[in-house]
Amino acid sequence: MFGVALAATLAGALALPAVAAAHGPAPADPPTLASLALNWQLEPLVAVTLLVFAIGWLVLIRRVRRLHPEHPVPLVRTLAFFGGLATIAIALQSGIARYDTTLFSLHMIQHLLLMLVAAPLLALSAPVTQVLRASSPRIRQGWLIPLLHSKPVEAIGHPVVAALTFAVVVWGSHFTGLFELALEDQGVHQLEHVAYLAAAMIFWWPVIAADPARHRMAFPVRALYLLVQVPVNSFLGMAFVFAPAPLYAHYANLGSPYGIDALADQQAAGGIMWLAGDVVFIAGILGIIAAWMRHEQRDEPAAERRFEVERVALRERADRLARTKADRL
Repeated sequence: MFGVALAATLAGALALPAVAAAHGPAPADPPTLASLALNWQLEPLVAVTLLVFAIGWLVLIRRVRRLHPEHPVPLVRTLAFFGGLATIAIALQSGIARYDTTLFSLHMIQHLLLMLVAAPLLALSAPVTQVLRASSPRIRQGWLIPLLHSKPVEAIGHPVVAALTFAVVVWGSHFTGLFELALEDQGVHQLEHVAYLAAAMIFWWPVIAADPARHRMAFPVRALYLLVQVPVNSFLGMAFVFAPAPLYAHYANLGSPYGIDALADQQAAGGIMWLAGDVVFIAGILGIIAAWMRHEQRDEPAAERRFEVERVALRERADRLARTKADRL
């Protein structure tokens, strides 16, 4: 699955910045909707990386338009790709990032933006398909197709592996000490973002199914795939909501910034994860059901034509048998 390589490239590039202002002292001013929306701190490497991917996409769709003028890249794919890049920028450079190591609730929003918004949007843009369409036959047959069919890519792209990877990364990062370490070390914090984005890309790829894949799930299986994820997300949110004490010393040691104690902030973070995650997964299930119904409606006329052809053939066969029987009599 070439999309895994794309996700790793994008995530790795976003992990390069060496400065993370959020690991400094807690901001003196409390967060407000205005400060979260308007108080951006542009990290040059993040901004440049996103700009490079944006320009690369424009070059890509221009080449596809030139090579396939009758079938250019659909506008919805471009909107999805830029929507994914914009979501990454909001998560990592807006006022949300300024408070991510001060308030667990905002840190949770940051992670959910990466995992539940940016990742599915990027998958919906079908970048693998666009790269295949834009590449020359030599590169496509000599490099890209063999990569897509390679054992490691096929293994990573398997839905069971994708679901387990996502669950292990999300649960493991929160309950193995890695999350606490990320709050204290900016390098680990950046790798945490890499892991969340990459694991989410792997998870959403078989659900969106916009790109070629060896293991393509039917619509009902996709719905079940997301349904299984609902309790995985819910129980993690519940663990934060119902914990009797703060789980992370980093937030507990901050006291009560802006009048919000660590336990209440943790409960808010758990509630956000519980509610927002379940809403996204259930909305995804409903979207899959709607796509399934549209698919069936499109196939219905063809199925009716096939049935009519078969019915006419049976009638003709019955007529021939009747004539043959009459001739014998």
